[in-house]
Amino acid sequence: MAVTVFRSFQVYASNVQARRQLLTGSRALNHFCQKMRQFAVCYFDSSILKNQRDFQCTSCRNYYMKLENHISSVVETMQHLGEANNNLKSNSKSVDEQIFLKELNQWSSCKDIFKFVSSLESLSDIMVAAIFQRLGEVQLQDNLMKSPEELMESYIFKSLCLQLEQESANLSDFALVNSLNGLTKLCVDPCSTLMVRLVSESQERLDKGQMSIKNLCILGEGLFNLGGPEHTMLEQVMNQIQSTNLEDWNVEEMVLVYRTLQIGIGRTGKFQNLLNKMNSFAESEDYQFTPRQTSTVLNALVVLDETQVNNLIIRLCKHASCYIPYFTDDEMINVLEAFIHFRCSDQCFTEALERHVIKFAFVMHPNTISKVMQYCSRLCILSKPIFNAVAETFVYNADNFTISQIVEQVVPFGKLNYLPPCAPSFFRQVERLVRMRLSEFEPHVLLNLLHSCILVKCYPLNFMEKLFSPYFLQQLQAESPSLKIFSQLTQLFLTVQLECPYYKNPGLHLNYQVKSFHTRCESLESKVDLHLFSKVKIGMIDLLGDQKYFACNVLTPYHYTIDIEIKLNEEGFVLPVNAQDEVYERIALCIDDEKRFCANSHNLLGKESIKQRHLKLIGYVVVQIPFFEFNPLNNKNDVLDYLHKKVFPNFYSFHE
Repeated sequence: MAVTVFRSFQVYASNVQARRQLLTGSRALNHFCQKMRQFAVCYFDSSILKNQRDFQCTSCRNYYMKLENHISSVVETMQHLGEANNNLKSNSKSVDEQIFLKELNQWSSCKDIFKFVSSLESLSDIMVAAIFQRLGEVQLQDNLMKSPEELMESYIFKSLCLQLEQESANLSDFALVNSLNGLTKLCVDPCSTLMVRLVSESQERLDKGQMSIKNLCILGEGLFNLGGPEHTMLEQVMNQIQSTNLEDWNVEEMVLVYRTLQIGIGRTGKFQNLLNKMNSFAESEDYQFTPRQTSTVLNALVVLDETQVNNLIIRLCKHASCYIPYFTDDEMINVLEAFIHFRCSDQCFTEALERHVIKFAFVMHPNTISKVMQYCSRLCILSKPIFNAVAETFVYNADNFTISQIVEQVVPFGKLNYLPPCAPSFFRQVERLVRMRLSEFEPHVLLNLLHSCILVKCYPLNFMEKLFSPYFLQQLQAESPSLKIFSQLTQLFLTVQLECPYYKNPGLHLNYQVKSFHTRCESLESKVDLHLFSKVKIGMIDLLGDQKYFACNVLTPYHYTIDIEIKLNEEGFVLPVNAQDEVYERIALCIDDEKRFCANSHNLLGKESIKQRHLKLIGYVVVQIPFFEFNPLNNKNDVLDYLHKKVFPNFYSFHE
């Protein structure tokens, strides 16, 4: 853990290996103060400036920056960051606050932010708070600080921190809580003088009981970042929020409280009563959420696992259908995650998503595209327009994707049993990427990717030797020794045997093969729907006269389980179940309910398609009994007529 010290507070950077002190001891402090003299703090007559205070920012040139108190809302202003055109020049000497915030949001590194800030003459305290917030966003990646030296060595940052500490009592409530919140995201030491002063000042204002809901929520998030859910001030913050009249809250305040509960405060269940009231109120009131607010509330409901508020979720999903063109990438990901979590499938949303992806697939962030494919995969939504657009994008842009993005975009094609028009180019690209970046794949991830390819008759023969090698198998066992892993290996081996007989390389050892693809968890075969199965079974008894002429749930030597099996001799007579020697032909009835198809489609899932394909290759006559054909049958005669034509299209007879 590296510790960077300047003035009176520390910033911790976990990815810095060596401990480096920038400014330590009185000598260093004197040096820092000498640097600051040319930017000495200037205080103006309050009667002239209406209680405005001056802060300075240190840079490589002689100037000072005035940090003025401002009564406008940080949260309200920052919610609109980036939504307007850029009408601010980088060398401007003074800027309007809202334009400043919009410009600030465009910079994606602390170097660019400091360069932009150094071009300005004056800043309000809210602007400085926004700077800390933005620095927190750009500096943190996967909860680790990015290039902390660049931040720590900036005199602008040091100057703002020093003056923030000196002027904490004169900050507006919004500037105070946002500055505290932003600095916690930068992992500033909670015991530093700066943080202690900001927390102390927050406590004094909290004790007065005059903070707005917005300020309380921002303060709550900062305190949670400092001390977790047990921070001593958090309960006081939440008690003040609960003491207000929920009916007086506006939409923005409601969203902020959801967000505050989401970060961890509400996960303990301590404030479940407040959450229940909010859910009920949000359901009953006709709130017009913005795209950002819709995304925030849905994300909060996911994190808090509020599965009982179906009406609210449905309403938010309808809002989301209208807002798809206006979501940012992060907001879109949150919305899609909510649809996946709550298993919410809306036709209007899918159609709007199709229009959006077709138009913007080539410029969408890879994470967003991956989440779109995950949404389709998890809800079994075969959207050909989306799949075609994603496949085209993959062919041209896949070199820029991470391993997880590659897998998340390829696997759904196999799962939902769909080949796009550009399938040859698509799978050539997949093979090329696997070959080039083979060492980057974790064993179970590589297996999952290659297994998905065989579901759509794309055979990864160039990688079979690696998959069946003892070293790779040992890696798989050590990493994730689950039945699904062995089932996928077995099905890969079976596919090569049945569909690629010319492949002669070493096979899969028996120790790694499963007896049945039908397992309790993550089975490669779908369980038969008992209601549909019962109806078909009764129909078959009526048709054949006795249950002894067919068997149910038959496990084959090739690992598949057949719903109903009928045996015939060479002359076409139906044999009893126990007949062995006279069997010439076997009929496999696949009783396919809705779960074996893509949603709202007659397209079989990949695992069902490969099963029926393999049953045909091992000699079965496969007869499919799909739900959409069988369920509409109204009476016994219709059922008998249907089964007769389906199972025995020519004739049938019995042989005892």
